[in-house]
Amino acid sequence: MYLGRVVGCVWATVKDPSLEGQRMLVIQPLTPDLRDTGKRLICLDTTGAGAGETIYWVRGKEASFPFLPKEPPVDTTVVGIVDSVHLREAAPPSGAPPHGGGGRKARRKGKPC
Repeated sequence: MYLGRVVGCVWATVKDPSLEGQRMLVIQPLTPDLRDTGKRLICLDTTGAGAGETIYWVRGKEASFPFLPKEPPVDTTVVGIVDSVHLREAAPPSGAPPHGGGGRKARRKGKPC
């Protein structure tokens, strides 16, 4: 699974019949610390995620599993909405005093596409 952020929606009037009624979203892949990475991609949506929300998505054969018994021709699917991300801070260099704080917490909400 990969992290991403919803940055847009796709409207298609002509598409494969098995994609009828499915939402397609434009996703910006993210690093674990929520920085943009890589090129944007199109994912089918199973969660109802909206613009600006942090999501996680899958790629490959697993992308069609949420739609079983149908098997739409998809390579990427949004399978969850992320409430928060907690990262363990890197260990301070030896001799440096540790500083308080915990991991990073992020929550993003957006308007539905």
